[in-house]
Amino acid sequence: MIGVLETILLIISVLLIAIVLLQSGKATDSAGIITGGNQELFQNMKERGTELFISRFTFVLGITFFIISLVLFLIK
Repeated sequence: MIGVLETILLIISVLLIAIVLLQSGKATDSAGIITGGNQELFQNMKERGTELFISRFTFVLGITFFIISLVLFLIK
């Protein structure tokens, strides 16, 4: 049981790293705050299509990672 959960946790962690790297460069957009060059940052822009899927998938992977980590901690 513990070996299976650890394997699933390893797979989820690799997927989480990959999916975070696939997300659009929101951090580079926030650099415009300091220089004052990015006025689009505070506009209400909705995620659509693949961006929405990637964002939701990242959220689900993060919650799953947290739950499996907590279960493994409580079992050991």
